[in-house]
Amino acid sequence: MNFQFELIEDKIEFFEAGDLKTLQKKIESQIEENRAILLGVHSVSHQMHVNENGQTYFTAVVHFKKK
Repeated sequence: MNFQFELIEDKIEFFEAGDLKTLQKKIESQIEENRAILLGVHSVSHQMHVNENGQTYFTAVVHFKKK
């Protein structure tokens, strides 16, 4: 049997939440998980949308790269 291990070099993840605090918790949790596989945050992009009822909606894209 021949095993080959390849490290993940790039990973992009998408997050969404109804408020900033929840969005931040989701991102921080994933940062810790990705740190275990030797990925660090390369960049973060985020947006906010307000619907016709005045409710806010937050999204973020986080690009992780090999350290």
